[in-house]
Amino acid sequence: MVRIANANVEVGQLLIATPRRPVVHHDDVDVEELAELLPQLVLAGAELDELVTAIGEVLRADVMVTTADGRQRSALITVPMRARFAEAGLTDNTGRIRVEWLGSWDDEASQPVVGTRIHRLQIAAPGQTLGYLIAASSRGFTEVELGALHRAATAIALSITRDQAVSAVENKYRGDFLRDIFLGRAGADEFVREHVIGFGWEMSGPMQVLVAQIDPHAPFQPHGTLEEQRQWQERFANAWRQVAGSIDRSIPVADFGSEVVAVLPGGDAETASALVRRMVHTVAGDKGGGRRPFSVGVGRVVVGAAGLPEAYAQARRAVEVGRRVHGGSTTTWFDELGLHRLIAMVPDNEELRAFAHDVLGELAAETDEAATLRETLQVLLNTNFNVAEAARTQFFHYNTMRYRVGKLERLLGPIVSDQNLRLDVAVALKVLEVLSA
Repeated sequence: MVRIANANVEVGQLLIATPRRPVVHHDDVDVEELAELLPQLVLAGAELDELVTAIGEVLRADVMVTTADGRQRSALITVPMRARFAEAGLTDNTGRIRVEWLGSWDDEASQPVVGTRIHRLQIAAPGQTLGYLIAASSRGFTEVELGALHRAATAIALSITRDQAVSAVENKYRGDFLRDIFLGRAGADEFVREHVIGFGWEMSGPMQVLVAQIDPHAPFQPHGTLEEQRQWQERFANAWRQVAGSIDRSIPVADFGSEVVAVLPGGDAETASALVRRMVHTVAGDKGGGRRPFSVGVGRVVVGAAGLPEAYAQARRAVEVGRRVHGGSTTTWFDELGLHRLIAMVPDNEELRAFAHDVLGELAAETDEAATLRETLQVLLNTNFNVAEAARTQFFHYNTMRYRVGKLERLLGPIVSDQNLRLDVAVALKVLEVLSA
């Protein structure tokens, strides 16, 4: 058990001693008193939901607190107002608020929701944006109320910063323990079982490991500072925690620095795949609000913690190979890698490239003519060298395809009749596909 100095916090239990606070009837609080009430609530350990409730009730407005990319943290908002947000296109199909469309508008004509005044205030800490405070009202806001909103944003920033400090310790402890499980060094089965139960994780039935990594920047894009990259990763990890928690709070999720790892329920193949796609879709949303593109790899379904190290290795291999073959923003299952999995296990790319050049010769060149012939060759392999079908697939005349088959045999050898040569050629084409991805 790790104890934090000068705080009544035990990692693994996170028991925080907070003073008993009196019940506050927000209807009895006026706007000017709100500025004094909110810091008191924060110091008393109030949850974000209580702060939002106080703001909404005192200002008689719909209030929402979101993350920097528009995920809802807490809200006091009516069903009709949510519907009006949706009708105005301010929410995507995952529920994300398009915060980048909102602002403090000066005239009613520029408001995104007709007949409603909406204000978006940044919730910030030194060096980072924590999220946004959004307030909406059909009657508008007075200068005094706008001032109260700005002070409320400061109080909410204190609350979020406090919660992040506590969560950071808890998440690191859980993440370190999950990493130890994946590395096979967590300890005896009974020790692992006790900690898993203590964390509230469900790891007794079939499981699948998911690894998600933010895609590397393209060469022409700015890479961001180290601090910005750290904030992207934190936001990315928090998104996975929030999505997993909305589905099942017993799903383990950890941030390993360069990747986010989750242990999801396995079950039958269709249900397990549907869960992965649902989570990926929800985390990605419409990719607005500063969200970064990412790729996902999924290992085979295993039963018991003993199978997790191999499943984790498979998931990492899947995301690596999937990105190399198909590019970024892809979800790849280990079982779907096929031949690519074996190719990716060869550590020496130069050896792979030499094999491809030995088998394909001129066809391995980086020229338009070679690329066109490789495409025709792949179609012929896919059709088992059925010239007529290959010609229809590529919209060629039959005689044109026969000419190309003859040219390929002059370059490669008797590929039509030699099954072993045909296998070598097929593998060489896959090697080039992996190396050029």
